[in-house]
Amino acid sequence: MSDFVTLTCRWGRMPVPASASPQVGYLLVEAVAQASPTTAMPLNLCFVLDRSGSMQGAKLESLKAATRKVIELLRPQDVAAIVIFDDTVQTLVPATPVGDRSALLAAVDSITEAGGTAMSLGMKAGQVELQKYLGPDRISRMLLLTDGQTWGDEPLCRDLARELGQAGARITALGLGVEWNEQLLDDIAAASDGYSDYIADPAQITTFFQQAVQTAQATVATDARLLLRFVRDVTPRAVYRVKPVIANLGYQPIGETAVATRLGDLVGGEPTAILLDVMLPPRASGRFRIAQAELHLTPVGQSTEMVIKQDVLLEVADQVGPESFVPGVMNLVERVTAFKLQTRALSEAASGNVAGATQKLRAAATRLLDLGELELAEKTNQQATALEQGRQLSPEAQKELRYATRRLTQRLEDE
Repeated sequence: MSDFVTLTCRWGRMPVPASASPQVGYLLVEAVAQASPTTAMPLNLCFVLDRSGSMQGAKLESLKAATRKVIELLRPQDVAAIVIFDDTVQTLVPATPVGDRSALLAAVDSITEAGGTAMSLGMKAGQVELQKYLGPDRISRMLLLTDGQTWGDEPLCRDLARELGQAGARITALGLGVEWNEQLLDDIAAASDGYSDYIADPAQITTFFQQAVQTAQATVATDARLLLRFVRDVTPRAVYRVKPVIANLGYQPIGETAVATRLGDLVGGEPTAILLDVMLPPRASGRFRIAQAELHLTPVGQSTEMVIKQDVLLEVADQVGPESFVPGVMNLVERVTAFKLQTRALSEAASGNVAGATQKLRAAATRLLDLGELELAEKTNQQATALEQGRQLSPEAQKELRYATRRLTQRLEDE
């Protein structure tokens, strides 16, 4: 199992210039687990679907079509359940091995729209179904979709997500259209080590559903955590996940020289990577051991935790030219910077700081142009212009900017 996971550590500049004062360094830590199609774990999957009145028409028909297609991806040994909610809740199909798909497909065909939105009812019923087959012998996932605001039960939704995450069940939380609460869905996903995203067009539901299920089927390790033990005087300042999507992970300090951060589950063949912004102490020329990286994870189907260790070395030279910058790492730095600017701009716009929001949107647009993200740069500039003209950001624009910048590193992989 020693080659099951490859752990690599790369600096944004190598070598770095010798300096008599502290300097900023960017460290990319990337883990890639081998794909294991022959040992794929069975799923424990629960659909939790909004069928409120606002889902009427194309939304509901697209939702049903997407759910039917995903059911076709399931294997006989997988377990599936279907829960629908409005301001009430109904368990259409209790958790049961897939076997004959006809009952699942018939249940999907029976879904009609009605009522308001009480998402916690759907999440609670979904939790009940997932718990029936929860365990280390299955990959447990809740596939949650909503198109509306849930009222008064947001704290309960967050609590349920936290409980599911602690039990090993991840939530893929998807918002359809523009009327849902993105902060709530982001919190739900984060609390369960899951994933949240924005679906602008009902026709895209199938793509998002299929991606969620295929990712779950390809999971090869769970509960991955990264521990970095730095030498004295190296100061970590920020930790961002950059693959599969960008997110501000933060970190848990351990003593004065170590930090830990959660990576979640690993998908076979797909990199999981974090980018650290660290302050490096003064160094003369030479080669130094700056830190040790420890990746802790549990391969699926096993109960014993695996630990992979990698020394983090730093080369310092007296004569350093621009060619010392590592393009792949610095490109990720730029994409994270665009993400941070967008995030801060949306926050300042929400608090009424129009000047600050506009300045950051313009700066983000410049970064995006430099990265070749022409369409997203144009949309960002358009929103900056709207703020300057006294208009507020539309819910659609806020969601588009928020989630498009998270996917910047996915777009890099596609190029």
